[in-house]
Amino acid sequence: MIVLLSVALLSYAWIILRRWDAWQDLPVSDAPASYYPDVRLSVIIPVRNEAKNILLLLRDLEAQQYPKELVEVLVVDDHSEDSTVELVSEYKAGSTMSIRILQLKEYPAMQLKKAGVQKGVELAQGELLVLTDGDCRVGPEWLRQYAYVYRMQQPYFISGPVSFHQTSSAFEKMQLVEFSSLIGIGGASIGVGAPNMCNGANLAYRKDIFNSVAGFAGNEGIASGDDEFLLHKVHELYPGRVAFLKNPKAIVYTSACKTLISFVSQRVRWASKWKSYQSLPVQLIAVVVFLVNFLLFLTIPLVITDSIPLWMFIGAYATKFAVDFLFLKRILGFLGKQQYLWYMLPLQLVYVPYVVFTGTCGLLGRYRWKGRIIRNS
Repeated sequence: MIVLLSVALLSYAWIILRRWDAWQDLPVSDAPASYYPDVRLSVIIPVRNEAKNILLLLRDLEAQQYPKELVEVLVVDDHSEDSTVELVSEYKAGSTMSIRILQLKEYPAMQLKKAGVQKGVELAQGELLVLTDGDCRVGPEWLRQYAYVYRMQQPYFISGPVSFHQTSSAFEKMQLVEFSSLIGIGGASIGVGAPNMCNGANLAYRKDIFNSVAGFAGNEGIASGDDEFLLHKVHELYPGRVAFLKNPKAIVYTSACKTLISFVSQRVRWASKWKSYQSLPVQLIAVVVFLVNFLLFLTIPLVITDSIPLWMFIGAYATKFAVDFLFLKRILGFLGKQQYLWYMLPLQLVYVPYVVFTGTCGLLGRYRWKGRIIRNS
């Protein structure tokens, strides 16, 4: 047990510290004032029951510092049961943007987010497809920064940063810290040439590349993973063509979960795709992260029963905390959220059992999402 825990901790520390260094080396892309965009963009927004949020996002898109004749917005509705479609239709009537509303109910047997994204890609007319979610907020230079990094680096797939806003409770601030680590790992892993994760709330790719990798073929039965499976496929076929948009102006903001139940359900949904990863390096990272947390969890009853010394228990947890602290200090600094760094302390108390629980439940592939019970096939 002691040897296994030591090996797992060393492996975890090597993974995180390597990405701590890689994050610093990631180039910061910032479009100069003289840059005039010429890329035709399609913004694809898959939605379901987003009546409370969608108008805020559309107003953000209306305020983009980007030529409106080069942008189209496709809102793809997944059988909403509220007034999402009606609100978008009303907004469209008075907008200066090109807005199209696609309803999956008009396409037999099409539902869930992947179907929404796929239909949006199929009907998009832009060269570069930029994706976000209906409950997100974006800054005025969001599209401009995407176009610039696309022109300068010529990537096929671009992952962007995501963070939380309006985090008033301690629970929400702890989520912000935990979520920031995922964003940082995803960006830094791209930096070391081993892309493993991204977030569908902020990413872009070329339409022809989506088609060349056969889109979501091969993981249709997994409801989640419209972002990461595609990332892995693009990297496998086109190594070196994945970029991370490291610029605070490109951060997309969303809200943390308000309740513990919704939080656990979300994380189980994310964890449910782990077992379907095809890339061995990605699988190994997932295994190491789960294993180190699982072994740390097992040390709790062992130290209580005096099966291992207290100093070893404290040392193991302190090692993981120190590694996470170094990494998160750098990531939260980029996100402008460094004041939340000390929420790592209460987070550490629950993080180990949380990862073990959500990871185990994720293997079952069953969770609730957007009012539906989802079971991966």
